[in-house]
Order: sequence, then structure tokens, then C-alpha cells
Amino acid sequence: MSISNEQLNKLSLNGLETVFRFSQITLDSAERLVKLNLEISKQTLEDNVKVAKQLSGVTDPQEAVTHLNKLTTQSIDAALANSRNLYDIVSAAQSELTKLAEENLGSFNKSLIGAIESAAKNAPAGSDAALNAVKSSVAAAAAAVNTFSKAAQQVVEFTDSSVKAATSATADAVKTASKRAPTA
Repeated sequence: MSISNEQLNKLSLNGLETVFRFSQITLDSAERLVKLNLEISKQTLEDNVKVAKQLSGVTDPQEAVTHLNKLTTQSIDAALANSRNLYDIVSAAQSELTKLAEENLGSFNKSLIGAIESAAKNAPAGSDAALNAVKSSVAAAAAAVNTFSKAAQQVVEFTDSSVKAATSATADAVKTASKRAPTA
């Protein structure tokens, strides 16, 4: 079984394309994370200045407590929104990278089966059993990877729904707690 220069060239180009796509996905995700962190930092600074100005004019302790409860609720809501945004960025990157890996594995399997079939045409008589064993091994490996991929996708979907449910429950708990807080 020999591989031609054309086949090697195609494999190399496919590998380079994969590396470039992986790098692009990673850099885009990193850019979105940096942008999110900068937005959070800017918003936090603006919120702290606003709070300092508001609290500087408060003279009644009960009014201060009420105001602080309101600010705490707003801060927790903002933290939940930020965590949702962070989760969305990471989840999207994971999804894109998984898709890239699955595409490359499928392409690799097709190339491998093609190479095996090419070798079968030039193989000596009596080697059919060995080549069929290799083909079935490749098919079994592909099926195992497919099963693993489906299981991983189910875990991702479960995690996604769990994160959304936990975020919603936390937001509801904060709203309930803020309603129970003493007011002026």
C-alpha cells in the first residue's frame, strides 16, 4: 500500500485547513471573552461610581439598607447575566470545535477506507480476509466514535438545560429575597 504525492499533498492541505479553522475558532472565542471582560469591568466601574454618589446623599439608616438591598439585587442580576454570557461563549466554542473534530474524523475515515480499497485492488490473492478485517475495524471504530459523540452531545444538552435552570432559580431566589427585605 503506497500513498502518492497527490494524496500526501491533499492530507497536508486538509491538516492545514483544520489547524487554521481551529485557530480561528479559538481566537474568535478569546476575542469575545476579552470583550465581555472589558464590558463587565467598564460596567462595574460605572455602577460603583453611581452607587457611591447615591449613598453619599443618604441620611436615614433604613433608607440606606433599602438602597443597599436594591443594589445587591441589581448586582446579582448583572452577575447572572454575565455568567450566562460567559457560558454561551464557551458553549459555542465547544460546539464549533466538536463539529470541526467530527468533520475531520469523517473525512479521515473516508480517506482511510479509500486507501484500504485501493490497496485491496493491488493486494495479492488471499488477502481479502485481512483487508475486510481492517475495514470492519475502521467501521467499528467510527461507530464507537459516533456513539461517544452522541453521548457527549447529550451531556452538553443536559448541562445546558441545568445551567439555565440553575440561573433561573437563582434569579427567582434573589427576587424573592429582595421582596422580603425590610423597606423604609
